[in-house]
Amino acid sequence: MKYIYLLMYVLLFLFAPTIFATESLMPDKKPPLPKAASEALANSISTFPQFTKEQVKESTPRTSEEWRNYVHSRNAEQKKKIKKMKKELNVDVELIKLNGVVTRKLTPKVITPEFSDKVYIDIHGGAFVLFGGLPSIEEGLLVAERLGIVVYSVDYRMPPTFPFPAALNDVVTVYNDLLQQFGEGNIFVGGTSAGGGLVLSLVQSILANETALPIAVYAGTPWADLSKTSDSLYVNEEIDNVLVTYDGFLQSAAELYAGKKALTDPAVSPLYGTFKAFPPTLLVTGTRDMFLSDTVRVSRAIRDSGGMAQIDIFEGLSHAEYLIFYKTPESETTYRTMKTFFLSHIY
Repeated sequence: MKYIYLLMYVLLFLFAPTIFATESLMPDKKPPLPKAASEALANSISTFPQFTKEQVKESTPRTSEEWRNYVHSRNAEQKKKIKKMKKELNVDVELIKLNGVVTRKLTPKVITPEFSDKVYIDIHGGAFVLFGGLPSIEEGLLVAERLGIVVYSVDYRMPPTFPFPAALNDVVTVYNDLLQQFGEGNIFVGGTSAGGGLVLSLVQSILANETALPIAVYAGTPWADLSKTSDSLYVNEEIDNVLVTYDGFLQSAAELYAGKKALTDPAVSPLYGTFKAFPPTLLVTGTRDMFLSDTVRVSRAIRDSGGMAQIDIFEGLSHAEYLIFYKTPESETTYRTMKTFFLSHIY
């Protein structure tokens, strides 16, 4: 009998990798609707388009022309949402240029007294390639309305025409311009996803150049490591119904943005840079977010460097759904928390 067990052990040892790698034996990763999230979030998720990993990979643009066509199509769809939001929110939008960088000034009808002499710089997301032009103000509109603060939304240059460092240079330029206008201690900065990553890169650039820092920082589910390193890129693959997978679109967008730089270069992926002397930072993510680990790693890096970081994690939330589904309690809580966080750090 012992020889039979020995033979079974040897066979299992030899063939287990093949058996457990067989796709037909892999569990179905499609999760149920989150039972502990708000009803509004669950309903929004149920009507959101669902794509598989293979569908995302197959639809990823390959050439510069395909990328431009894809970006144009996505931006056209997003523009419809922004026009709807503009009608719903009491925010005036003014197109301006700050030292040559296209920017939109968003002024709410009602300004919170404590923010009367303060401004917020909004850096939009979109994997560094999407949502230029009018779509760039999506989160800026919500911040202006819900916080009662004047927002400057940066319409930074993007690949494939303008790879790194164009976007970061534009963001730094706008920050320096507004710093001259409003002075030290009067600027907040923030953004979601790629915008959150650019916010972190901006602060690292400010520190390197010994410029006055912003009062506080908001980084919503920041794309802070463009390489396929973070644990949640694997754990939440196809669980996150927004990003779905790193393979395909995200990887290609990362390479387009980085240009000649390595994806782990600190200038491209701020997680590999320094977080010493960082200003107070609010971070937001969700349990289904593929950038959950990026957000956690940023929080840990700031705190290990002696700084202050607050991380809010929402149940059942995929990537940036507090922004995508802006009429949910999760969204309202995000910006209410941001307002409280900023107010607590005014000096």
